[in-house]
Amino acid sequence: MSAYIRRLRAAVGHELLLLPSVSVLPVDEATRVLLVRHAGHHDGWAVLGGAVEVGESPAETAIREAREEIGAEVRLKRLLNVLGGPDYEVTYPNGDRAAYVTAVYEAEIISGIPATADDELSDVAWFSPAELGQLPLNRLSRALLKATGHI
Repeated sequence: MSAYIRRLRAAVGHELLLLPSVSVLPVDEATRVLLVRHAGHHDGWAVLGGAVEVGESPAETAIREAREEIGAEVRLKRLLNVLGGPDYEVTYPNGDRAAYVTAVYEAEIISGIPATADDELSDVAWFSPAELGQLPLNRLSRALLKATGHI
């Protein structure tokens, strides 16, 4: 959690916060999509991403999140969509509520091998378009992959 969100949470507690965020869909030459599993969460596979920090552009956030979470450098290929609404609201185990407005980028890995690079993740894996619809996905990621035409 960023210092900015920590300060907001100190003022508003668990109230719903509207937060700008990014989602990154690394795609390889075989059109497989890279997904992640969050450590301690058992709600399925998820899209890589995170909240935009103060002073940071969405594109900068997407590149930073990929580097931090999977230890790889990405090149953003294109902005696929900007999504929000009820499907992008989350209640965390501690009771914090967030409504994300997410800029969704398609990306490619340009250096490094995707792996769990920090303690936020427990797994990373590539999935073919046929596999995506059959995977256990968290609610936000399922909505996002549907909205972008991946499932």
